[in-house]
Formats: sequence, C-alpha cells, structure tokens
Amino acid sequence: MDSIEEKRVYGDREGAITAYVASAMGVVRVRVAGDTVGEFGFCDRCTARDVAATRDAVAIATDEDVRVCSLADATGTDAEETFDETGFGPAVAVGYDADGDLLAAAPDGRVACRAAGSDEWTTLADETVAPVRAIDGDLIGTDDGVYRVQDGRLDHAGLTDVRDVSAAGAPLAATAEGLYKLGNGWMECLDGAFVTVAADPRSQPGRIERAHAVTDGTVYEYAPDADVDGDSEWRDADGYQASERIVGFGYGDEVYAVAEDGTFLAASDDGWRTQTLGVTDVAGMAVPATMPANENE
Repeated sequence: MDSIEEKRVYGDREGAITAYVASAMGVVRVRVAGDTVGEFGFCDRCTARDVAATRDAVAIATDEDVRVCSLADATGTDAEETFDETGFGPAVAVGYDADGDLLAAAPDGRVACRAAGSDEWTTLADETVAPVRAIDGDLIGTDDGVYRVQDGRLDHAGLTDVRDVSAAGAPLAATAEGLYKLGNGWMECLDGAFVTVAADPRSQPGRIERAHAVTDGTVYEYAPDADVDGDSEWRDADGYQASERIVGFGYGDEVYAVAEDGTFLAASDDGWRTQTLGVTDVAGMAVPATMPANENE
C-alpha cells in the first residue's frame, strides 16, 4: 500500500489546488497546479463510496460511516488530514448544499442532513427513496428521478434512472436516456446513456461557466462561447484517452478528472495529461472551492 506514496519537486506553485479522490482502497490526496500533478498519497484508508468538499471541509461516504475532515486543521502540503466519524452509519453518497449543510444517503435510501455547525443528523423523509446514486448541492439523484431538498424535506423533481447530478449554476442531470438541464422543466441537452456530469462550482446562479458530461464512450464539454441553439453548446472534449470511464471532475485554473481505474487527468493545451494514482474502483473526486461562494447564492 505504501507504493502509492509519491513526492515530486513541487513547492508552493501559484494556483496549486488539492483534489481528493475516493476509491475502494481509500482517499487519495492529489496536489496539482495547472496541468502538473505534484505529490499524491493516501490521507485515509477505507472503502470510500463518495466524496464532497467545501472551502472548509471534506466529507467521505464509507461502508462504516460518513466521515468529515476540517481543512482548517490540515493546512500546508505536509499536514495530515483527520477524518472524524459523524454517527450517520454506512453511506453511499454525500454532498454539501449552498449553505454548507452536509447531506448523506444510506444504502437503504435514507437521506439525512447535518446542518453546518451541528453534530446531529436529521432525516429528511418519513420513507426511504429509491437507491441514491449521487448528491450535489440540494439535488439527490436516484433510480426513480431527481429529488430536491426544500424546507427540510425531499420533493420529487422529475426524470427517471438518474446516474449523476450537478447543482452549480444551472441544475444538470445525467440519466440513462440523456443529459438534462433544468430550466422551464427538464430540457434535454444531449441524447444517450450518460453516467457522469459536473459543473464548475464557481458558476454564476442561472448559468454554466464550465461543465462536463460522460457517456460510456464520449466526454462532452460545455462551450458557452459556441452557438447557443440546441445541442451546439456541448461538444466532444478532444484528446481523452483512458481505458475506463471518467467518474468525477474538479475545477481550478484548469479542468481535472479521474477515471474508474485510478487515472488522474489534467486538461492542457494539447489534450489531457495523465497520471496513474495506483488505486482501483474509483468512485469520484472533490476539489475544495478555491474562491468565496458567490454573494447571491
């Protein structure tokens, strides 16, 4: 297991960020600046099913519990993250909403909220929902559609067979039938069986700045400078080469992604640069926000 630990000549490069990768072998902390990957290694050994982050904390869903690390207690490149138990129990998905409240889903479909500054979990529905596949912001993606967290409860918001959701800017949903954007109802952006979707958390409310979506064979990127009629806002992301599908994206000065087989990707001018992390069964990636949340959120 120690073979994953890598150190490189790196230093405090301008624009450096930290990405957290959830895998069946544990959580990997990856330091990256621009398209260059620096130091990476385990910061928690567990079976991680999902990961989410704010500017102040990182949360992981594991087979035993939801665990949280305060980033205020882990500053600097050599600091050791400590993930503390929260008492939720086994979890399959986690996410933070715009207020910093932590949402989590159990394998049986129970969804609960841990308000920012609180140590208590509050269940959001009297009955469990269909198996949860993803949480982002106030969106819950499940087998039977999207739910939204509103006024301490779960409201069904449409669609079916949802594989992933993104709440930043304008809500997006990856489903077995297509990629959808929420406007005046759910509007189809692309046809196909989509498995992953993400948008830059720094997007202004109501619009998307950067976003990516994945089918089994193609990675699409959102191009806000393209012709805005229909599907032309989305185009193939050129240069992606990996043996497994991408399961998560992160945004800093550049775009980052991670594949199911543990390949970490960084966008560059000549395509995607790759780095093997040495882990398997990767479930996702989270990058703590690199700038204050928008005042209007």
